[in-house]
Amino acid sequence: MAQQSLSFPVPNAFDVLCAQYAERLPARLEDLAGPTHGSVDLPLHVAWSGRRSYTLDQPRSRMGLYRTVLAEGQHQDLIDYLDRDLLIAQWPVLCTLISRPARHAWEAAFPELATATAAA
Repeated sequence: MAQQSLSFPVPNAFDVLCAQYAERLPARLEDLAGPTHGSVDLPLHVAWSGRRSYTLDQPRSRMGLYRTVLAEGQHQDLIDYLDRDLLIAQWPVLCTLISRPARHAWEAAFPELATATAAA
């Protein structure tokens, strides 16, 4: 039995995931208007498994919040729960904790994040 070849390009998983993350991004980092202090309780559609409450004044807790929102949050969640300055400050470590497609999408859209990593 002969194998039939596909006549259309099949995207690889990395490209598909990058595109999905890119669709969620804010137009500008300045649009990120999340809190910088206090406690945050994420909704179930973002934190659907495991921890939902985070304390922004504790670096490890804040890093966990940002990691979860970057991985699972939709467009409005990114705006509501992330802060531009905290994202940039944490990016050199945070980018090692998220998926490669998420990192690629964010750094492609916002070169200042890649610059923050290089400067660290």
